[in-house]
Amino acid sequence: MTHGGPLTGVKVIELAGIGPGPYAAMLLADLGAEVIRVERPGPAASEVPPELDVLRRNRRSIVVDLRHPEGRQTVLALVAKADILIEGFRPGVTERLGLGPDDCLAVNPRIVYGRMTGWGQTGPLAPAAGHDINYIAITGALGAIGRSGDAPVPPVNLVGDFGGGSTFLVIGVLAALFEATNSGHGQVVDAAIVDGASSLTALLHGLLAADRWIDRRGENFLDTGVPWYDNYRTSDGEWMSVGALEPKFYAEFTTLLGLDPETAALRADPSGWPRLRAAITDAFAARTRQQWADVFEGTDACVAPVLSLSEAAKHPHLAARETFIDVGGVSQPAPAPRFSRSVPGHPSPPPAVGADGRQVLSDWGIHDADRLIEAGVIVCD
Repeated sequence: MTHGGPLTGVKVIELAGIGPGPYAAMLLADLGAEVIRVERPGPAASEVPPELDVLRRNRRSIVVDLRHPEGRQTVLALVAKADILIEGFRPGVTERLGLGPDDCLAVNPRIVYGRMTGWGQTGPLAPAAGHDINYIAITGALGAIGRSGDAPVPPVNLVGDFGGGSTFLVIGVLAALFEATNSGHGQVVDAAIVDGASSLTALLHGLLAADRWIDRRGENFLDTGVPWYDNYRTSDGEWMSVGALEPKFYAEFTTLLGLDPETAALRADPSGWPRLRAAITDAFAARTRQQWADVFEGTDACVAPVLSLSEAAKHPHLAARETFIDVGGVSQPAPAPRFSRSVPGHPSPPPAVGADGRQVLSDWGIHDADRLIEAGVIVCD
């Protein structure tokens, strides 16, 4: 587990789930919080083996049989000593387990109870199943991503699960924890992906109101609607990204690309944009990605190579910043953001499921671990 970091001393209980909940717990652990992942007996639901699941790094794992009469009481004993609890089940599930907000607040009035869902705790869709693509679909975010006339492009699960979900859950529980230091009272944080993803579109709503945005994808200055904000294929089949929005950056871009002044001036005339786009396309197609990267690297042209996930860690800038690190033999992003004084330590690899049950109970002041393990309440390998 990470030692140091601005959240040192904060204790978090994570009721194990998938996707945005574990990522939120990872972020808290990366910043120094002590996170205990409470898992259920049986096979893991993750798409990757537990030992390779980056989202499980930096914490300890305990397997508790919540169907056992003492399972609920064991978790509540941990909750009594925690600052934050995170769960990512459908509304009502933890209540049926006896681990809902009222149950937890009863044993710890200061607990911050973070609830991570797609649709939220209330509303007509609250009980329904869904995934990232569905949540961002109804917010308008998905409809804004893609080229004009083409289908919307799902942005993996970065905008919904992690951007609109995990990030806002972390903001919420930390804000509630700060408030609890003053009031002495915990509260429930309802972090819905539909709410967070909608918040991410705030800029676009402002542009809409100012008549600076067309409510159709691929027809605006940030969505490939203009030739100077797009991706272009190189001679080796790779891609370069161009974001030369401001005139001075555009001027440097067109100069380094080798466009003649007359063609570059087509920026001022929308009727000439197809010609401008064609000229940019032809220019990039004449060289490899690396050749163009060498031309633009370090300039103000706002051009960068489009790298794959495995290539990213090797980029000189990211390598210099150690943006990617090795944890247990797996290359992965380093903790972010960075701090000048309370610097988080190097993350620990994901634990084996249930590997820390006995030690967690001992460290958290629950002294009948042997009996609980023998009774099958706690499952240890």
